[in-house]
Amino acid sequence: MEKSNKKTDNFFVAGTDTGVGKTVLSLLLMQFFCAKGYKPFYLKPLQTGCKDPYDIDSDAGFIYRHVKPLEKKDPADSVIYCFKNPKAPYFAARDQKKDIDLKRIKNIVEEKSRFCNPLIIEAAGGLFVPINEKLLIIDAIKIINAKPILVARAGLGTINHTLLSIEALSHRGIKPAGLVFMDTSEPPVSKEMINENMEAVEKFSGVKVSGVIGKIHDFSNPGKACFQCVERIFRGTEKQLENHC
Repeated sequence: MEKSNKKTDNFFVAGTDTGVGKTVLSLLLMQFFCAKGYKPFYLKPLQTGCKDPYDIDSDAGFIYRHVKPLEKKDPADSVIYCFKNPKAPYFAARDQKKDIDLKRIKNIVEEKSRFCNPLIIEAAGGLFVPINEKLLIIDAIKIINAKPILVARAGLGTINHTLLSIEALSHRGIKPAGLVFMDTSEPPVSKEMINENMEAVEKFSGVKVSGVIGKIHDFSNPGKACFQCVERIFRGTEKQLENHC
């Protein structure tokens, strides 16, 4: 396999809650970096709630169906642990009498990073979801050395969830590379509420909202507007890399 010449940070897509849109943002990141000429790789280290990577509920399966260079490739390559029960990874693994080894995940991230860039690593659930007896999802961010992108709902309740998540990251010395609001509700959240939510989050956390992604009707061709916040995140991390050179 040929190594990629272009370099950027690996990204860890985390949520303020379960079902907020992490997989959709991961898809947009994959499509964005493919279009930019990078060799991105999607990784779902911990998948719960499906019997295998080919299940209809498989996040990797969804990504592979809608990223053209992946259409004929095996989604199992992107899944390290897969558990049937829709629970936190720690409990889903325990139900099947298995253990999750974060060192194994770290080693696979390092191996994939030799040939692919960036890695788009999707978390399972929110930041304080347990991986095993000792570690939470938030602990994995530093261990695998990836830049977190936080995904939050656009509507009612997001101020509390988002500020708590940012504070948890800050407490561990971690700053989000980006913060994205997802609005998939019907009807859509009002512009007034979205603007107020953005104002509150930015004022009390100091973290800028990278953008708002609305409902997508064609995941294979989401449209240019969907990539605007991804572009902002990319430009921000690109500047950080330049400053460290």
